[in-house]
Amino acid sequence: MGSLNSAIFDMKSNPPPFDSGIIRLEVPILQRIEALDWLRAQSHQLLPRCFFSGRNPSNVACIENGSTSNEHQHKLVSVAGIGSAVFFRHLHPFSLDDWRAIKRFLSKKCPLIRAYGAIRFDPMANIASEWEAFGSFYFMVPQVEFDEFEGSSMISATIAWDSALSWTYRRAVSSVEATIWQISSAVKRLNKDAPQAIVLSQAHIPNKISWDSAVRRALDMINRKNTALIKVVLARSSRVLTTIDIDPLMWLSCLKIEGDSSYAFCLQPPESPAFIGNTPERLFYRDRLNISSDALAGTRARGGSESLDVQIGNDLLSSPKDHHEFTVVREYIRRKLETVCSSILIEPEKALRKLPRVQHLYARLTGTLEREDDEFKILSSLHPTPAVCGFPAKEAQVLIAETEMFDRGLYAGPVGWFGCGESEFAVGIRSALVGKGFGALIYAGTGIVEGSNSALEWQELELKTSQFTKLMKPAPLLLRGENRIVVQKVADR
Repeated sequence: MGSLNSAIFDMKSNPPPFDSGIIRLEVPILQRIEALDWLRAQSHQLLPRCFFSGRNPSNVACIENGSTSNEHQHKLVSVAGIGSAVFFRHLHPFSLDDWRAIKRFLSKKCPLIRAYGAIRFDPMANIASEWEAFGSFYFMVPQVEFDEFEGSSMISATIAWDSALSWTYRRAVSSVEATIWQISSAVKRLNKDAPQAIVLSQAHIPNKISWDSAVRRALDMINRKNTALIKVVLARSSRVLTTIDIDPLMWLSCLKIEGDSSYAFCLQPPESPAFIGNTPERLFYRDRLNISSDALAGTRARGGSESLDVQIGNDLLSSPKDHHEFTVVREYIRRKLETVCSSILIEPEKALRKLPRVQHLYARLTGTLEREDDEFKILSSLHPTPAVCGFPAKEAQVLIAETEMFDRGLYAGPVGWFGCGESEFAVGIRSALVGKGFGALIYAGTGIVEGSNSALEWQELELKTSQFTKLMKPAPLLLRGENRIVVQKVADR
């Protein structure tokens, strides 16, 4: 921190002769420190913060001192950020102009300058109060960032300015100094045995009765002779109130431990709940002109023994209903990639992807872009995939808007980062909105196709949310009994 402060002081006394620009100052640390531990050590929650951990570090660029190198390579594992050197948020849907505005601040000379953020599932839907701070999309280039590599770490500060926007270089430097002043240089190990919050209440939207009705309606539409609808993904929002405030970073830590093969993320604007998640699904990864995406559909629980796990996996592989659902997702992604890629490879075409709690049908699609600028086309055309919306997307979105009585917000939307030479986005499923005095909103969805059973789909929702609910304790019987008495008295009146 002392080295970083000294470098910023030098930058302050020697301003560059430009009206706009972005500068990143880096201080290497010769030991690996977990980025999430560093972020957890920061107690000032009025500053925006973000966290992103890639599903597979081998797919992330090898970086040495901020630039690509073939020697002494270190793979970037996780990134944590505090404060925003520049942020992008608006109420209108994310557009090509917004993408260009973000790319303007990215640099080929410094590939670790990235904009982290997310986009709403449905930018045309009304924004609920709990999602207001995120707008239709929210991206930030962190002011102070902690990078965790496989064998080392790095702390950095980023200064971005544009005099045309009344954000001068001196103002930008002063803002970074103010953020650094609030940052702790101590890093504490996360307490994995922190006391669990006790659930005071839990309410689902929709409840079980309304869910059965929504599934019946969806199946009626799918089974009509004159409909194009093949699949629709219906979701559930579960509001949980607890005895103590839930620490979103503690939850995120527990999720990361459980699912190393998933993307872990946290995005939190100032004075807002945190959007956190641990998603297995990649939307796309771009490395220059090379691009890859995942097809993921069908869900089963893991077995308690190896033989049972194999049996459950084989059942998923041979299920006609799940094969149909998976094929819809895979072929949709293939067609979208073909519009901007010169060639598409699907390998494997169908396999099992096993996670700690669940297993899915999975395929990996790769292609080559004609131009790097086609990245925006990929993002806008791949989202929403049939895995989180349905197929065809337009008909499915109409049914979702008419059926779901809550705002999905960033749930099931793209979440990730833009870089100059690289970008990576996951699908924001297995996620929750968590805040002080707010409790948690836990989201999950399931695909409805011909042959779906509402009771089994409800069980799938329970399975998907279990990674969150297991982090809380149910209310004691006495407390639950008191709740029943209170409800009865109110009813008697």
